[in-house]
Amino acid sequence: MFFLIEESLKEVSGEDLRHADSSYVAILSSEEWDRIRDSFDMGIELEPDISDIYTTKAEVNYDSLTGSFSIPDRNDFSKDDYKFAFALDEKGIVFIDDSSKALEIVRSIQGSRKWKFPSLERFIYDFLDQIVADDLRLMERYERELDDIEKLIMDGEEDFPSGRLNEIRNDIRDLRIHYEQLVDLGQELEENENNFFRQENLRYFRLFLNRIARLHDNSTSLRDYTMQLRDLYKAHIDIKQNRIMTVLTVVTTIFMPLTLIAGWYGMNFRFMPELEWKWSYPVVIGASIAIAAGSLLFYKKIKWL
Repeated sequence: MFFLIEESLKEVSGEDLRHADSSYVAILSSEEWDRIRDSFDMGIELEPDISDIYTTKAEVNYDSLTGSFSIPDRNDFSKDDYKFAFALDEKGIVFIDDSSKALEIVRSIQGSRKWKFPSLERFIYDFLDQIVADDLRLMERYERELDDIEKLIMDGEEDFPSGRLNEIRNDIRDLRIHYEQLVDLGQELEENENNFFRQENLRYFRLFLNRIARLHDNSTSLRDYTMQLRDLYKAHIDIKQNRIMTVLTVVTTIFMPLTLIAGWYGMNFRFMPELEWKWSYPVVIGASIAIAAGSLLFYKKIKWL
């Protein structure tokens, strides 16, 4: 697929591309790139292995800038990333993509963007912006879900979704790594080492870097939030265990003197005057009740109960 960067993206044929004055966008499969890459005159031997792409990055060459994208699936971070390569110079940008993700992004730009001052820099900005377009809403959704988990913890609910909390933390970790890679890519573009971009248009890359910095900060805050919720849950478990231990301690302490009395009068000595006394049984019962009641009042006073 070939496009010219005019007031909006205009789809053209490969032949039209060769005679156009505007900057271009090309989206090719690996096979198509191998077949026609010489026609782009970028002076590079780029042979991307899509399966070998793991990061989003950019590399400056003598007369071109090449790199790759590895974009996490926002709907399911456990799936493989969308991976494709790119190469650009002052005339345009080529995406080498077997996943159709680059085409999906470009089609979205084609259907939603019209430019007063079209340029390659503006297209790259919109392309990068489309990658993170829904991330703020994603962060808000995660934050609401974490708020619900916090409410469950504070309410003392037994069914704590620890598995879901781990999933959110892992998703946010993947996003943070992705943002850090996008920052490196944006800085490489802003550096403009080969002077492919007009100086007045470098502001687009600065705008993108500022947006990524805010998203990175949000992801860091959410990651810290997940850690705080785990610590809060552990604290509630510890408090619950302490309460159980307190009750057990109180019960044990109350029955210790009663056990002593039972053991004392359970000894089978011949000469125990209390055994012959007719009030022995009710006195021992009364003493046991008094000890238990006194212990309960004492522990209530010191707020153990």
